[in-house]
Amino acid sequence: MSKTATELKAEILRLTREYSALTHQNNRPGYEKNQIARPKFVPGQTVVPYAGRVFSEDEVEAAVSATLDFWLTLGPEGDAFEAELAKFLKVKKSILVNSGSSANLVAISSLTSAKLGERQLKPGDEVITVAAGFPTTVAPILQNHLVPVFIDNDPVTLNGRVDQLEAAYVPGKTKAVMMAHTLGNPFELAAVTEFCKKHNLWLIEDNCDALGCRYDGQLTGTFGDLSTQSFYPPHHLTMGEGGAVNVIRDMKLKVLVESFRDWGRDCWCASGKDNTCNKRFGWKLGELPEGYDHKYIYSHLGYNLKPLDPQAAIGRKQLDKLPDFIQARMDNWTTLRTGLADLEEFFEFHLPTHATGWSPKGFTWDSTGHKTECSWFGFMMLVKPTAPFSRRDFVRGLDAAKIGNRMLFGGNLLRQPAFVTLKQQQPDAFRVIGDLKGADRIMNESVFVGTYPGLTPEMLGYMIETMHTLVKKS
Repeated sequence: MSKTATELKAEILRLTREYSALTHQNNRPGYEKNQIARPKFVPGQTVVPYAGRVFSEDEVEAAVSATLDFWLTLGPEGDAFEAELAKFLKVKKSILVNSGSSANLVAISSLTSAKLGERQLKPGDEVITVAAGFPTTVAPILQNHLVPVFIDNDPVTLNGRVDQLEAAYVPGKTKAVMMAHTLGNPFELAAVTEFCKKHNLWLIEDNCDALGCRYDGQLTGTFGDLSTQSFYPPHHLTMGEGGAVNVIRDMKLKVLVESFRDWGRDCWCASGKDNTCNKRFGWKLGELPEGYDHKYIYSHLGYNLKPLDPQAAIGRKQLDKLPDFIQARMDNWTTLRTGLADLEEFFEFHLPTHATGWSPKGFTWDSTGHKTECSWFGFMMLVKPTAPFSRRDFVRGLDAAKIGNRMLFGGNLLRQPAFVTLKQQQPDAFRVIGDLKGADRIMNESVFVGTYPGLTPEMLGYMIETMHTLVKKS
């Protein structure tokens, strides 16, 4: 007797889970107590990644199931993921895109819409941002013919120096602030939101490294007008590729974000729907003839930046595990900080924003009354100039020991070839506040290792032991 399609799918998914359980043991969470099936960790031979995909048979089954349904383009799984992410963050709407970089591009582009009237960002308007970080926090500002104004970084928190905000502000020209919560550490949201409110500025939070972080108990990515997420494998949850733009409060921004994501079209019909507005052939826009098909009217110069539905299916399973992933990042950071506490002579360690120090009992805090909780993207160290070894020597030692490490992305972006060339060719393309000594310190001294949920206790212990060995050899 032949099987029904339902029975066949159930059998395929059963075998999928069985296959995944056999072949993807290295990608399971490191905090799982039962690690029997994971290959034995061999110090110096087994690679300790700085980040990576962490998943189980749940995600593999979800991806295969969605693929068998063969919707492919963003559909029911995407709708569900957007609703679940928005509920987690407690924002009005989350809109999926194909990467965190695309999320930044769509977020800043949406604020250039003429539909915003007097608050529209226009060519030549200035956007305050931060010198050291990832380039695609800044690139969309320039790509939209806006002028980035760079403030310096605090080398210990890695975030923007809010004491420079007023110096960066020019009445009539400054229109927005776009900053990242760097490496899972919230920037000073109290000061930044007060500054934006005072001067009626847009605020975009680049929350790509910081999903699950909190400032005074509130999740980051929920303070500004828009925020962005990345779901690339090193991030807090993964869809393989993917990202999101979060609309925090004002739903008029939803239509603009979706327009720039979806070719710039004026229509807001979901995929597979043709007449949400009930006047598909009743609009008169631009110089088009009256009644031109609303599905092919374009109010913006947009893009096609949607992910796929099977990716969203993976993301939904990841979202279920996000609280455990966040806790693992916090725990792993604490393990590393405790194990390296006797190396403060050689390293200046990362601190949460508003923290003044760390001890095994926890953090001490400044007098502002504000506190942060970090869902750490990595464990950052600055190699002190007085250390008997250089940052370069140290990272070579980590590489030789097969311990993954990274510098803070692009370092001081103003030293990158793209920005050096831009300054030569267009001297007025951006402005800089101060001497950027903090960003230069980050560029010259910083290195971070992993805190991601795939790290096992054996890996963390090996990392600590290796760093002690490298210091002793110097």
